[in-house]
Amino acid sequence: MIIIKSKQEIELMRKADRIVANTFIYLREYIKPGISTKKIDELAESFIRKNGAVPNFKGYYGYPATICISINEEIVHGIPSKKRIIKDGDIVSLDLGCLYKGYHGDAAVTIPVGNVSSDVMQFIKDTKNSLLAGIEAARVGNRLGDISHAVQVYAESRGYGVIRDFVGHGIGRDLHEDPEIPNFGKPGIGPRLREGMTIAIEPMLSMGDYHTITLQDGWTAVTADHSIACHFEHSLAITKNGPDILSLPDNPDDWYDYF
Repeated sequence: MIIIKSKQEIELMRKADRIVANTFIYLREYIKPGISTKKIDELAESFIRKNGAVPNFKGYYGYPATICISINEEIVHGIPSKKRIIKDGDIVSLDLGCLYKGYHGDAAVTIPVGNVSSDVMQFIKDTKNSLLAGIEAARVGNRLGDISHAVQVYAESRGYGVIRDFVGHGIGRDLHEDPEIPNFGKPGIGPRLREGMTIAIEPMLSMGDYHTITLQDGWTAVTADHSIACHFEHSLAITKNGPDILSLPDNPDDWYDYF
């Protein structure tokens, strides 16, 4: 069942999502060669708690950490570790959420570290733009499939694989609510988009094939062909005036400047 949110609920979600976005801005300065993914996780948890929220990924279906940190061919759900050290040339996807006064925030960004090739930098930019294409389609009167189709068309027109095994979702009092939001599909199908719907759109793309493998840890998903993967996500509310992105930092320009 799709749950329509009141304006008051949406504002609480905005506060949760802003904490998430501000966490990314905070972490951006630490993600450099030599830092462990475990240290990044610790920094994220501390920042979230200092801002009056709690990590919502930690313990979710048994997930052991605050943040999912996925590097290079890892798509999603990478588990932080003291042994996993960020290196020059890596691209690091951060997927993070928090719970604030009963409402969830959720977003993801991908960060290049050091000397990253021009084609990979373009891939990161294109993945972010595929998210923005999906958001643009999230308008009252459109259908869910219009979002999925917009992401797919943008990504595939640039030669990327669109991951099919993981999808976006509704969000609110629960981290994952109806509806599921694939990053591929036909336009004009699915539920009609209504004012007050709150959703998380999250394109996951690869520079190769879209097939995936889950590693033995039971969480980390990687591309089957070991091609580089990228992930961006925003939570947003659908309003009569268009999509309202909730997961922006205190200074919204920082999201566009940094990511």
